[in-house]
Amino acid sequence: MDEKILSAHGLTVDEYKRIKELIGREPNEVELGIFGALWSEHCSYKSSKPFLKVFPTEAPWVIQGPGENAGVVEIDDKYAVAFKIESHNHPSYIEPFHGAATGVGGIIRDILSMGARPVCAFDSLRFGDPRKDGTRNNIKDAKPIAQGVVKGIGFYGNCIGVPTIGGEVVFDEVYAGNPLVNAFCLGILEKDKMYRARATKIGQKMVMVGSATGRDGIHGATMASAEFSEETEDKRPNVQIGDPFFGKRLIECTLEVMQKGLIEGCQDFGAAGLAGSTSEFGSKSGMGVRVYLENVPLRDENMTPYEILLSESQERMLYAVDEENVDEVIKIAKWYGLEAAVIGETTDTGRMEVFYKGEKVADLPISAIVDDAPVYNRPRKEPEYLKETRKFNQNDLPKVDIKEAIRKVLSSPTIAKKEWVYRQYDHEVGINTVVKPGSDAAVLRIKWAVKPEINSEKAVAISSDGNGRWVYLNPYEGGKRVVVEAVRNVYITGAKPLAITDCLNWGNPENPEIMWQFEQATKGMADACRELNTPVISGNVSLYNETVLPDKRINIYPTPIVVAVGVLDKPENAIPSFYQNEGDVIAIVGEVDKEPTINGSEFLKEVHGIVSGEIPPVNLEVEKKLAEFFQENKHLIKSAHDVSDGGLITAILESAFSEEKTFGVDVSINTPYREDFELFDEMRSIIVISLEEKDLKAVKEAAQNLGIGFKTLGRVIDKPVLKLKINSINIEEDISSLRNLWENSVRKLLD
Repeated sequence: MDEKILSAHGLTVDEYKRIKELIGREPNEVELGIFGALWSEHCSYKSSKPFLKVFPTEAPWVIQGPGENAGVVEIDDKYAVAFKIESHNHPSYIEPFHGAATGVGGIIRDILSMGARPVCAFDSLRFGDPRKDGTRNNIKDAKPIAQGVVKGIGFYGNCIGVPTIGGEVVFDEVYAGNPLVNAFCLGILEKDKMYRARATKIGQKMVMVGSATGRDGIHGATMASAEFSEETEDKRPNVQIGDPFFGKRLIECTLEVMQKGLIEGCQDFGAAGLAGSTSEFGSKSGMGVRVYLENVPLRDENMTPYEILLSESQERMLYAVDEENVDEVIKIAKWYGLEAAVIGETTDTGRMEVFYKGEKVADLPISAIVDDAPVYNRPRKEPEYLKETRKFNQNDLPKVDIKEAIRKVLSSPTIAKKEWVYRQYDHEVGINTVVKPGSDAAVLRIKWAVKPEINSEKAVAISSDGNGRWVYLNPYEGGKRVVVEAVRNVYITGAKPLAITDCLNWGNPENPEIMWQFEQATKGMADACRELNTPVISGNVSLYNETVLPDKRINIYPTPIVVAVGVLDKPENAIPSFYQNEGDVIAIVGEVDKEPTINGSEFLKEVHGIVSGEIPPVNLEVEKKLAEFFQENKHLIKSAHDVSDGGLITAILESAFSEEKTFGVDVSINTPYREDFELFDEMRSIIVISLEEKDLKAVKEAAQNLGIGFKTLGRVIDKPVLKLKINSINIEEDISSLRNLWENSVRKLLD
């Protein structure tokens, strides 16, 4: 077989030889396309699978762990939530609007296929630095990519009626050629009415429902499993086109046939299209499948069997339906204005048999397609760059003007307010968003007035995090910290963290240094998850986030995006991120006396232009005690904001920037360490809280009883002024001016 043909399908010569051994002959063109898609990195996880086994996946509240379209955890005696995160990175660079929009649509259908009503979305985004636009060679400017991605997310989420209630945006040059677009969705369901992607008996009909099939998205899975190069623009046809209005109809249709008990299983059409959905359906069911391509509703009647099988057209679902219910399912689908057709049935052969107008165009053992995909134990080697980054000594840094450093960090596009982004999203549709975008975690009321009506007293808290710079500097400790940060943002709302989902965005796995990063980071993440009792119940891996230029290769930072989900007894009990009243005491709780470090910090990057330093171990025992502290004292804490990106001073100031009012702060910090290190350290487990004076003694004693530090810093004041005394340095600054910097930096760069 010609190597160019194999390369077009994402296959190697050795993989082709393996295919011939498995099926006992040469594959035809259609079969080669099936293997190329299902054996792609995107679908088979052939480089990452060995390392994912380290993750804990079980807990008493976990109903469904990895292996289905989404994970599911119970939140009370009746209800559960299904959630997952996935990447749409490569399509979003090629075609930002449609790449991001279809990423949202795809993750919504994953949640829907579990029998859950999708009720909210999150998006974690990484772009190049727009301040450097016009200075790059062979790489697109970051600004139009960011604009297109945000517009695409807003378009799809707003039109389909699923609120985007939170997320995060980071700007760094390492993402200039490879933006990251990771989409999360959460849905609610009655926990005894969960669906899985499988049939229940031989002879069940496979009914395709949704949009007609077109040529968009062909080779999408293989395109997402390769690096970018100067030929990337040629891959535009690989990007799917979404229709959120069709998507909304598909949601209501699917929930109705589920409610009426008319279907037995459900699978969305994602990567690898019809070839993927039918073969995975058969594999999970332990059955074979027979597929009739002439029955598939098409947009173009001239499509070939190859194109029909591998199209990744959006807004399509596959149902397993008993024969006596087929007519009713199709009738309901037609009522919603959807295409619907019986496109096959389950068999006892264990094979995927595909027919087109009476001719058998593919005949493959399903085990060969799904179970026998290659798994590689890639070489691993500690990166050379770590020898240099570990030499960094923060004490060699010159001292800087603290006042000017605060302004630089606050106006950094990564730290600055992302209102320009989330104002383009409808984050209140459904009127269940209790804590809105801009806080450490979003909080959503568990209510939905539809049939069947969902009505729980509970709420869920959701937070995402993924500091790739930390993981770059120390993959193991950085991996732990990413989990800790996401979980911490959940527990400081007063919620009990339940589980996480992750999207592991990495560079080229054929580079041993990249795979060493991956192995170390997953170990760190797994260790944190075990200690914090937050199992990984779903996720995604995105590799080959690498840009190949004529003179070099650029890999992204190793960036695991973690979304943590927790449960609150009552939504009104959620602790906000912002100060509430003049006169409240400002305090910090946690590692308040630990020596600070600015290694890997936003301060070090923005003020000194350096990305370096060792990332110290995070104390997981302290994190567990802090979680317990918030559970026991949430009724006394008026606000809570963790110290992370931007350090202590950023957390103190951001807490003053509430939507309703700009408060002032009067704080005094005595430290034996350098003032800039104390103010901009991101590595200590510290949370800035506010509380009423009358509760100060009780809250302080509660912290001391748990063995965690507590220190009073000052007060919230009515006048919008920053009064900061740190050792012998006195700073007085108009907070409204600082807020203006923080609020408008991103808007000025992107609007």
